[in-house]
Order: sequence, then structure tokens, then C-alpha cells
Amino acid sequence: MKISVLADCHLGSGFNTERENDAFDNFEEALEKSSDCDLILIAGDLFDSRSPRTTVWARAISMLSRPMLTNRDVKLVDTTKKLSGVHVRTLQAQPVVCLHGNHDRRMRDETNAVQALDSAGMMLHLHKENIVFEKDGVKVAIHGMSSVPERFAGNTLKEWNPKPISGCFNILVIHQNVDPYVYSPLEPPSIKLEDLPRGFDMILDGHIHTKVIDKANDTLFMILGSTVTTQFDKKEAGSNKGFHKMVFEADKSPEIEFVPLEGNRRFFYYEISADNVEMMRAEMETILSEIAGSDFKKQPIVKFKVFGKDARPVDQDIAILQRKYSDKMILSFAKQMDSEEIAEKLEFMKNLRDQKLSIEEIGLSLLRKNLDAAGFKPSFDADYMFGMLSENETEKALAILTGDQKTLYRMASESI
Repeated sequence: MKISVLADCHLGSGFNTERENDAFDNFEEALEKSSDCDLILIAGDLFDSRSPRTTVWARAISMLSRPMLTNRDVKLVDTTKKLSGVHVRTLQAQPVVCLHGNHDRRMRDETNAVQALDSAGMMLHLHKENIVFEKDGVKVAIHGMSSVPERFAGNTLKEWNPKPISGCFNILVIHQNVDPYVYSPLEPPSIKLEDLPRGFDMILDGHIHTKVIDKANDTLFMILGSTVTTQFDKKEAGSNKGFHKMVFEADKSPEIEFVPLEGNRRFFYYEISADNVEMMRAEMETILSEIAGSDFKKQPIVKFKVFGKDARPVDQDIAILQRKYSDKMILSFAKQMDSEEIAEKLEFMKNLRDQKLSIEEIGLSLLRKNLDAAGFKPSFDADYMFGMLSENETEKALAILTGDQKTLYRMASESI
């Protein structure tokens, strides 16, 4: 049995920018290169937003309809998931099994985009469930836990307590931070490598956009990486974007192959002192020489992190560079000045970025920080307040903040 494994496709990222097609182009290439596989597994963050735009929905559905047009010999053996008649065609075709990630996740009791696609019969969504497929006598059991807020992840995994199924290759798939990967003091992981369940043939993790291979106890632990560049940091500059193909045969260890995406837009990252503008110009010329004559048609993304005691004097030089090179590459400049106040804010934002949070989660973190600065008690339910703001209930939120309304329904204490 051959399985294509993708993660963090982030369809809809880069909207209204030069790179708004990148996630779709890469996803389409990955699906085309997965045409020889028996099923497709997506480890979360299929979409970039919890509420995808209509145009994003249309393109995603168009591409996801392709696996449904291909018949495969793989068959369903068993599952703890509740299936309905809409899944019949999914199981007859090239099945797509998908977790929801933190970018897909919505508030409690709301249907997220991955669940909606499951309800339409276009994929099989897993959350604290397993599903077993068989081909030519080989059985593969996929156990999936979709993304939950980091503070609940450890307890959620313990309560679910997944167990390997006898006679199968067992794959555990999650979409979480796992200590020591993407640790942040703002919301540290509640799962450590040593906490992961034992007895599985491999444990796969989405969420983190660079590939990692490690061991969790005696089990292979793989962070899959993303299919598209979205974080634009130093790690992503050195990371190939792609997906994995895994072949499972009786009495053999699984074969794992990384498949790079040839159409992925190239990304370059540099850290340069504010008084060395000439080096920026030299690096851009080197990039242009490197890609000259190649078949690659997309302009590269080039990001410079400019640091120093005062980066303002270089603004004019940067403007000149942008005018000269903006038709040849997508340029980005991030300035870091040695100011205590600015450094504190940058460190806070860096921690948010390093957690790979969704826009909603970043907004909630900023709200919590501002509430703390304003002197609100720790027991104040920021999660519920953010939910009201996101649903445009601003008058009610303001009434609670000003004390005009004395009651506040608590959701944070409830279990996931």
C-alpha cells in the first residue's frame, strides 16, 4: 500500500498578494504527484483561515474532486468513525483522510472547513478516531487527533488514549507543538516526546513548517513540514517544500520518500547590519545570477532582516533598492532597532510567530496581554470575550469590560 502524506497546505494564504496562487499551485502539484498512491493523508491546516473565502472554497473543492474520480483497490476494513452514505464514493475512489489543524479549527460546537468537506463526502475527517485500510493483505491503521488548543492537548491525548491495532501498520497523526519543538513561554506545549503513546510504527506531526526526524521513545517521530512557505523565517529559507510517499509491505519496514515540489517559489533570507546596504545589493545580484537561465518562472521572495542601533538612516537606501529590484523579486525588509520597548514588543510577536498560531489565536494572545496590562484578574475569561468580539458582539463586550454587565459565561474551564 502506498500513502501520500501532506501537511500544512494553507490554501488561501497570501490572499491579494503576488503569492496568492502559491498554496494552490503547490497543492495541485502534490495531488498530481500522488496519483500513483492508494490514499492521501493530510495532517492538518488544509486551509489558512478558519473561514475560507468563497474563491478559496471553489478552488479547493475543484482540486479535491480529482481523487474522487480515481478508483483504487484499497478497501475500508474497520473504523471508529461514524460513516454515512455520503462517504461511499470517497471510499471507492482514492480516499483522502484529513485532520483539522489550528488554522482550520473553529470555536466549540461550530463546524470547521474540514468537517464540512467530510459532511459533503469529499474526505474523511479524523479527531480522536481511527480508520483501517487494506490492500493485497497489508493493513494500515491511521489514528488521528486533530488540533486542540495547546493547553488542552496533553490531557486530550491521554483521555483518548489511542492503542495500536494488532495485525496492522499503525500510524498516529497529530497537529500540535511537541516539546522540544516550537516551545514558547506564552503557551508552552503540554505534550513532550516522551509523553507520546508507545507501540505505533510511526508518529506524524503537522503544524511545524520545517521537517524533523526524531525518536519518541522507540518510535519514529516525523514533523512533516509544509507544502508552501508562509512563515518567511530563517528556518523556512533552508527548507524544501514537498510531501512524503510511504510504502507499506508485509514483513518489511515502511519505505519513506520525500517528494520536493518543483514549482515552489524560492525564498531567501538574510540578516544584515543597517550600515551594510551594499551587501544587500550584492546578495540580490547573486540571486538573480543564480536563477538566470532557469525554467523557474515565479519571482523569488527575498527577505532582509536589518538590525542596528538606528535603522532609520537606511530607509532611503532601501527605497532605492526596492525601485531597482521590485520587478525581479518580491522584497521584504524587517527592521530591528535596539530600543528596549520595541525589543520587548518584537520578542512578544516573535514568540507568537514561533508558535505557528492562526490569526485568531494571535488576536486572542494580544487580547490577553492587553487585559493583563489593564489589570484584569487572571480569572477573567478572555476566550469568551474574544469570541464575542469575533462575532461582532462589541456592545456586549464593552458592557462587560466597563462593568455595566456583571455576568460572564465561562468557557475556558470546560474540557475539550
